[in-house]
Amino acid sequence: MTHFSALSLFKNALSGHKNWQEQWPEREPKAEYDVVIVGAGGHGLGCAHYLAKEHGITNVAVIDKGWLGGGNTGRNTTIIRSNYLYDESAGLYDHAVDLWENLSQDLNYNVMYSKRGVLMLAHNVHDIQSFQRHIHANRLNGVDNTWLTPEQAKEFCPPLSIDPGARYPVVGAALQRRAGTARHDAVAWGYARSASQRGVDIIQNCAVTAIRRGPDGAVEGVETAKGFIKAKKVAVSAAGNTTVVLDSAGVRMPLESFPLQALVSEPVKPIFPCVVMSNTVHAYISQSDKGELVIGSGTDQYTSYSQRGGLPLIEHTVAAICEIFPIFRRMRMMRKWGGIVDVTPDRSPIVGKLPVPGLYVNCGWGTGGFKATPGAAHVLAWTVAKDEPHPINAPFTLERFTTGRLIDEAAAAAVAH
Repeated sequence: MTHFSALSLFKNALSGHKNWQEQWPEREPKAEYDVVIVGAGGHGLGCAHYLAKEHGITNVAVIDKGWLGGGNTGRNTTIIRSNYLYDESAGLYDHAVDLWENLSQDLNYNVMYSKRGVLMLAHNVHDIQSFQRHIHANRLNGVDNTWLTPEQAKEFCPPLSIDPGARYPVVGAALQRRAGTARHDAVAWGYARSASQRGVDIIQNCAVTAIRRGPDGAVEGVETAKGFIKAKKVAVSAAGNTTVVLDSAGVRMPLESFPLQALVSEPVKPIFPCVVMSNTVHAYISQSDKGELVIGSGTDQYTSYSQRGGLPLIEHTVAAICEIFPIFRRMRMMRKWGGIVDVTPDRSPIVGKLPVPGLYVNCGWGTGGFKATPGAAHVLAWTVAKDEPHPINAPFTLERFTTGRLIDEAAAAAVAH
């Protein structure tokens, strides 16, 4: 395994960085695998990494219809936090934050995790009550969260306007200091490199067209653009396309797929020290390492598989950002994009076994997929390897939609609802 260090960087600089070992090779699919993972985003690649590293399962293929990390992993705003309301959610997302803190060391790949803090703004009495409830619940679960006055919020984030006459006046804020951001591309690359060097095949530009089941109903493998691939187990981690993939196996999922938009400004010098979110106006903002202001919006109001969205929602988001941060009103926006988010009725994920033997799923993350990446990948790998749920993902079953044991995180997820 290539080891990144100051010495290796210096040595390779002398040759113009032309002698680095290939990070992961292009592979043609083998006839059979122990596990096939559908979706080469952070969750799918991370699952392969943990299967190989922690469970010794290396005869694994990760298959994607496009390129590695080209779906939602490369189309998000990179926010990491765990200040969710319910015990089950706090356990899952805080498990992810625990893994985020040492992920660069685990992968020997700098994922640029920045523990800069996430500030969630309150604009009215309902927000105050809701966030303070979250803070108390978080503390009971060992998740850090603190209430700030408007003045304390501005001290933590100087560009913030606390003008009481604003359309969305800031009347307080909840701060999770342990939260922050990471580099989305580096997360995918780091997991891909680690998994590949442990024997996992990463197969890009190879669409999975169907999941084949045998006469006994169990999984036999997957039909792909490059032919049939036999597999003992299939794990689907395909975000907004999960419903289409699983429909081919005769499994109906309680998911809706919506466009979720984001945009970036022209780059400026460092000015924004943290991440700021406003659930009320469905807008959030941070500054990238390149200096761009990264702005996220709420979900569009219509279902779609397109990676684009409507302009009115972006206009609403920019208007809200300009009011909360008047200092940015003259900045120019450079580009916008969209991803496809998969949303469950209770806005919580589904991670676990499906009624079909040998079939597993990791979906329904809505707007929270990136922040959960290492945690979701870790518990999915456990579930696939042992054919039973990890204690952390045990509550996040498909069956909860028939039993009524829902985990309603609509407010904490900050998606349009």
